[in-house]
Amino acid sequence: VQLQASGGGLVQAGGSLRLSCAASASGRTFSEYTTAWFRQAPGKEREFVAAARWRSSSTSYAGSVKGRFTIYRDDAKNTVYLQMNSLKPEDTAVYFCAADNRIITTYIQDGSQYDYWGQGTLVTVSS
Repeated sequence: VQLQASGGGLVQAGGSLRLSCAASASGRTFSEYTTAWFRQAPGKEREFVAAARWRSSSTSYAGSVKGRFTIYRDDAKNTVYLQMNSLKPEDTAVYFCAADNRIITTYIQDGSQYDYWGQGTLVTVSS
């Protein structure tokens, strides 16, 4: 599976952005993959942002983004999105999409469990 993230940019605090992650899943069905977004701010560890389980409407969010960010997928387009509203300067980071077809719910927020990663897209929120 190859993942291509896009949609990052510069936005003022309080604004919105939508990130996209397009997947090519040769020989596999994208709907069988759990997909997630992680982010890494300068000088900080990578952290979990949101995930959407395969063949399910089940989603999971980090506490810091709950109520502001929404992850959703369009399996027909092999794409997962992250709608980010009410952005804050502390949301500034490189955002990565990830996917795996063997994730169990217990580890859905654990980046080490994902085999496939996109290249990252930079989100900068100005105050």
